[in-house]
Amino acid sequence: MSAAASAQAGAQFGVAGMGVMGAALALNIADHGFRVTAWDRHPERIDEMHQKHGHPELKGTASMEEFVSRLERPRRILLMVTAGAAVDQMLERLFPLLSPGDVIMDAGNSWFLDTRRREELCKSKGLHFLGVGVSGGEEGARHGPSIMPGGPTEAYALVRPVLEAIAARTDEGLCVTHVGPDGAGHFVKMVHNGIEYADMQLLAETYDVLRRGLGLSAEGVADLFAQWNQGIAESFLLETSIKVLRKKDAETGKPLVDLVLDKAGQKGTGKWTVQVALDLGVPVPSIASALDARNLSSMKDQRVAASHKLKGPSEALSSEEKAQLAAWAHDALYAARVVTYAQGMRLIQAASDEYKWNISLAEMARIWRGGCIIRAKLLTPLREAFTRQPELPNLLVSDAFAPVLEKLSPSWRKLVGAATKLGIPVPVFSSSLAYLDSYRSPELPQNLTQAQRDAFGAHTYQRRDKPDAGFVHSDWNS
Repeated sequence: MSAAASAQAGAQFGVAGMGVMGAALALNIADHGFRVTAWDRHPERIDEMHQKHGHPELKGTASMEEFVSRLERPRRILLMVTAGAAVDQMLERLFPLLSPGDVIMDAGNSWFLDTRRREELCKSKGLHFLGVGVSGGEEGARHGPSIMPGGPTEAYALVRPVLEAIAARTDEGLCVTHVGPDGAGHFVKMVHNGIEYADMQLLAETYDVLRRGLGLSAEGVADLFAQWNQGIAESFLLETSIKVLRKKDAETGKPLVDLVLDKAGQKGTGKWTVQVALDLGVPVPSIASALDARNLSSMKDQRVAASHKLKGPSEALSSEEKAQLAAWAHDALYAARVVTYAQGMRLIQAASDEYKWNISLAEMARIWRGGCIIRAKLLTPLREAFTRQPELPNLLVSDAFAPVLEKLSPSWRKLVGAATKLGIPVPVFSSSLAYLDSYRSPELPQNLTQAQRDAFGAHTYQRRDKPDAGFVHSDWNS
């Protein structure tokens, strides 16, 4: 189509919200030949976009009315605004301007129950609503993210050509699929972010053990990570860690990471993951420990003061332990990652059962293989495990990972032991190992817990020698 004809034709796709992610997605869509119209409540962002990029297929609009009027029907509108009230406000502004059959997509990190509510609201007005998880950061959004859309199948069919065009690509296919109904896409994206919290914390703990246990510099840890990234531990986050560790501060010449204050922030998706896991009765200790680690990091002043009163151990590693520590850390990192992904997949499965979403865990592993933040080599055998056994109760007992965990767990235990000996906190390594040990234990000490509950609160218990007797109560004081 000529430039003149394109200028007169209606836009095929609309993006509302020209922040970092919105602008990157709009440009990505335009790069693939779709005519895009854009809007932002800050007009200067539209001007900046035109000046900086000047894309022939991307036109900004000054008003919401003009934005909607430029779109071909059925209109396809992607919202990239702050999660929460801003999404509801955008819907209220759009409703009077739209027609039955139009599609609205929320591509922010929205709470999945809000997405379910909004989907019902839009349905009542004859509109389609999709909750679209997008992972990959600015670079992914610009050149190929992992996309997790949830909502009506007929709505997905209307936007599928665009989403497939802009998604990341791997040898295993396009990194986009219809996740399931209503809030399924946003739920999966939330769990993705929860896994991301734990994976980042595992890398931070590994860095800390190597730094404090072996005295390695940032560059030395980067060199070791670079070796690991050639094997089974390969991942985007490991690659990112290497770049971060090698970056030098222009002013001092020191590793920039050494100048970064040890206080980590969060935007809420990790907290949501832990909250909903509690609601569904699914243990996710790796993710919860990573969340706690960020919260503890924020207590900087208290930690500094406590360090003067609470002295750690004075033991040192033996020469043999030092010689093996890096190898133990490598094995522990991979094994703990497997356990973290297992928890996330179990949570997705539980929610899928609860809300009747029929999510394919194999497909989630496939679309996470490229574009997204947690993309890693282990997702390929993970996908194969759920392809062979779709009803697998837990990734840990799959034929692909059970023998690997058995092989690597001795190193993992030694890594946790060495860290404990030195007083180096490894909360996610430790909680992940405890999860593995709990899951593989035919006997747990909760017989005492349940007996205690019955003793002080008459909460009853079941007898293992009389399984058909139901719940009984005993007088524990006589």
